Amino acid sequence: MRSNHSRGQGRLAGLSRAVVAVGVATLFAMAVAPTTSHAQSAAGAAPATFTKDIAPILQRSCQSCHHPNSVAPMSLMTYEEVRPWARSIKLRTGQRSRPDAMPPWYIEKDSGIQQFQDDMSLSDAEIAKIAAWVDSGAPRGNPADEPKALSFANEGEWRFGKPDLVVSTKTLDVVAGSPDWWGPIGDALTGLTEDRYVSSVEVREINNAEAKSERQTIGGRYVFHHLVYITTGPNGEMDANSAVWPPHSVGRNADVFDPDSGRLLKAGSKVVFNSAHMHSRGSDTKAHVEIGFKFHPKGYKPKKVLRGGYGGAVYDLDIRGNEANQKFEAFSTLMDNTKLIAYEPHMHAAGVRMCLEAIWGSVVETINCSGYNHSWVRTYNYTEDSAPLLPKGTILRLTGYFDNTPANKNVSDPRNWQGMGHRSMDNMMFNLGEGYSLSDEEFQQEIAKRRERLKLKPGQVVPGCPLCAVSRPTTATAQQNQ
Repeated sequence: MRSNHSRGQGRLAGLSRAVVAVGVATLFAMAVAPTTSHAQSAAGAAPATFTKDIAPILQRSCQSCHHPNSVAPMSLMTYEEVRPWARSIKLRTGQRSRPDAMPPWYIEKDSGIQQFQDDMSLSDAEIAKIAAWVDSGAPRGNPADEPKALSFANEGEWRFGKPDLVVSTKTLDVVAGSPDWWGPIGDALTGLTEDRYVSSVEVREINNAEAKSERQTIGGRYVFHHLVYITTGPNGEMDANSAVWPPHSVGRNADVFDPDSGRLLKAGSKVVFNSAHMHSRGSDTKAHVEIGFKFHPKGYKPKKVLRGGYGGAVYDLDIRGNEANQKFEAFSTLMDNTKLIAYEPHMHAAGVRMCLEAIWGSVVETINCSGYNHSWVRTYNYTEDSAPLLPKGTILRLTGYFDNTPANKNVSDPRNWQGMGHRSMDNMMFNLGEGYSLSDEEFQQEIAKRRERLKLKPGQVVPGCPLCAVSRPTTATAQQNQ
């Protein structure tokens, strides 16, 4: 289904103009030129300094990537390293959900749920503070105010701590200039002697590539764009306990599962790497992927079974060449009461924005809208008190926006038509976010717990929970209100 959407057109038109006007190379080459607009607006207040105001922001939201020999193009660990990039930092942090924004967190701040685990995004106050600091000449400040420097391991460190089990693919050779390749790359035994439940999983690529790349996207650092994997019995047998795990994509953050829904990794199982998408980074590269599993304590038993794909998908994509603001929609109906655990838009190179909405009775509520950057695939894990609680019968509407023009630097040749397919030059549109079903009794218990924890009053509405405003919620409320 295709239609025009004024809000989407406005956002995408602005996005396209911004990307055209400000290329990455230009951003990184900008010199600092003090202005006075923010400094004047903060007249009377103490001027922002690096040591007191900016360093804490960088430590929380930037330095995990921007440290020596990491994926980022420059280190931002010290004042001397940050100062030459001050103007660029102001510009990139001010872009918010646009694909070129930094940090790479694309949830739109003006609608939908805003509480997520490990949220690296900046507040309006922090963005304003960075702008004021740059506009006042980017002063260093008192060294005594600077927080203790963070310490990072070598490139490829596990961001969520050392895993309990690491399973690796074989090492593969990707020749410079070779075409994209997609297909299976074998399997590996887990070596487990007993069943264990997984609390989180993190994937990283290890390669012999130089730290820097002539390419201007994070994909230029890696040769695996994505990797889909499942677990089976030792002989490849599939059963009810076989699992499809969240796929790895370039730039993607780790998956932390809901505490009630750990994923089973069986004794004697193996990991089957059944779908890898690989591309050249411009030089001969040897690489493998490591999957790190962290376990729940022994004796843990899950209460729920996760599933993904909420919101439907569009399989008949018809993306025209040299055209922006192309919109597609998918609809699905929840047959059970549902708790959504994560939101994860998945598109390909031409994708620039996605929205997930819930239609309940006569009410249409935005769950989340986000920008999308195929070079920084993100999964957004909700906090316990923000995870959507949606009654059965809710209609989910998934809307994707595509920009197949030169303004979108992820597109290799915008003259070409794009349809559904596995390669980056093809496209996809669905939500990989996971969730689980709840009985009527469990659903009411979840709502009652949320009302109590958030101290909600009767009639008080919270995002993602249409029945939290009802003192005694039932799944029949929608029919009564219609």
